[in-house]
Amino acid sequence: MTPRGDSGEVGASASPEHGLAELHVHIEGTLEPELILELAERNNIDFPHSDLDELRARYEFTELQSFLDLYYANMDVLRTAEDFSDLARAYLARAARAGVTRAEFFFDPQAHVVRGVPLTEVVEGLSDAVAAAHREFGVDAAMIASIVRDHPVPDAHEILGELLRLQAPIIGLGLDSAEVGYPPSLFEDVFARARAEGLRITAHAGEEGPPEYVWQALDLLGAERIDHGIRSLEDPALVARLVDEQIPLTACPLSNVRLRVVDSLAVHPLRRMLDAGLAVCVNSDDPAYFGGYVDDVFAALHDQLGLTVDERNTLARNSIRAAFT
Repeated sequence: MTPRGDSGEVGASASPEHGLAELHVHIEGTLEPELILELAERNNIDFPHSDLDELRARYEFTELQSFLDLYYANMDVLRTAEDFSDLARAYLARAARAGVTRAEFFFDPQAHVVRGVPLTEVVEGLSDAVAAAHREFGVDAAMIASIVRDHPVPDAHEILGELLRLQAPIIGLGLDSAEVGYPPSLFEDVFARARAEGLRITAHAGEEGPPEYVWQALDLLGAERIDHGIRSLEDPALVARLVDEQIPLTACPLSNVRLRVVDSLAVHPLRRMLDAGLAVCVNSDDPAYFGGYVDDVFAALHDQLGLTVDERNTLARNSIRAAFT
């Protein structure tokens, strides 16, 4: 699908002059039901939902944890480097059709290692797709490893060490998964090591968790971008800092609605974030689960929030400026 504008024509959802970057997308969250069943068959997995309609019917969530339960169950079909390469290539092809010119996607190494998949398979498959991304899809792509915050902290140290030992071609380290009860402060030492190794830093904060988590991500982890960050608006001092330092916020409106963080797109705080001068951009998060890719996000924001062409072009420019490379 090509980005749509007010009249349904190409180009209004992203500025052609500046391009469009997607900076908050979990590659495991691009695992479409059709590919799930294909990989289950390829890998001879007795997957509990062999019917496509039955599988799709499970994609209704009451909050973040109900989504994560399905998310981690579905990724069991990812076993080999070929699987991970196919997954990333499918996303990159779709992102290119959405007008994305730069994609910095997250992956969760702990979620695969804990179920017995060698880290080498994960890294080899994803890096194969990244290396071919510009040639095959016209997208500059990069990988960011994410720490799963509801796993034990020693596991985070171990997985970072293993990524460094393998010289995995990652550009940064992120922090994701269930936010409440797992503050960024738990991982201060892990991210200090990552910074010392020259990795860029980003962290999920201020989605379900309080503004304090955003402060911690900035001050304790050294985060250069904040993923989500919508609850930052509850703290005027935090907003002032984010505006003054132009720290990017990678908002995911469709995700926020599907996970009941906000009631609807019509009341999403995106416009208030723009009006406040925040360096916000929009992203798809887990598009296979939340109702669409980044062009679908722009289209929905136009339809339901009344986002203007100028506002959408501002979001596109913000995304390019927020990219790590």
